[in-house]
Amino acid sequence: MSIFKRLRDLTVASVNDALDSMEDPVVMLNQYMRDMEVEIGQVEVAVARQVALEKKFRQQWEEATALVEKRDRQVKLALVEQEDELARRALMDKKQFEARAQEYEELYRTASEAAAQMREKLTELKEEFYKMRAKRFTLMARAQVARTQKQVNQAVTGIGTQTAGRGFARMEEKVIRMEAEAQLSGKWRQPSVGLEDALLALEKDELDAELAALKAAIEQKADKVEKPGETAKAEKA
Repeated sequence: MSIFKRLRDLTVASVNDALDSMEDPVVMLNQYMRDMEVEIGQVEVAVARQVALEKKFRQQWEEATALVEKRDRQVKLALVEQEDELARRALMDKKQFEARAQEYEELYRTASEAAAQMREKLTELKEEFYKMRAKRFTLMARAQVARTQKQVNQAVTGIGTQTAGRGFARMEEKVIRMEAEAQLSGKWRQPSVGLEDALLALEKDELDAELAALKAAIEQKADKVEKPGETAKAEKA
């Protein structure tokens, strides 16, 4: 297989796939019905013309037959009147009208058969059209049901649900990050102990220690003063 034939086949296949995907059953069914209506209209026009032709040939056949009968009477009358030459001429006309009548009869019968076939064809087309019209409504309803069912399936288990699920998961992760950032921001924003505060606290601790030492020294001195007096009282007793 040549490369050009393969390319052609691929192109044709791609075009057919594209056309198949573009075909809307409802639109195409309506178009087919319009095409059938046009075809039926054309056949009706053709049948009308054929019927008119049939009537014309029948009329000509009847007129020629009437002239044959008329000339036959004239031939007989001329013979009775002993008008042989006139009878001969009337007989010649009679034969011409007989030939013409036979020709018109054949044309009429042919036109009549054609008109009958065309009427039958028209009847079949109309019956098929009525069947197709009834079937169109059924197919349109089925197409609508299938389209709705497809949309529902896509909404429930299709791409839309998956996208929504991924979106919710992404938003949940974002909320978790926001909460974590808020907690971290609260920790970092707690008031920190500055250098001045630390030195003041240290000085307070030193003062407290010094005051405690002084207090202990005073108490110890007081104890030493009280003990000699207590000794003297004991000796006097």
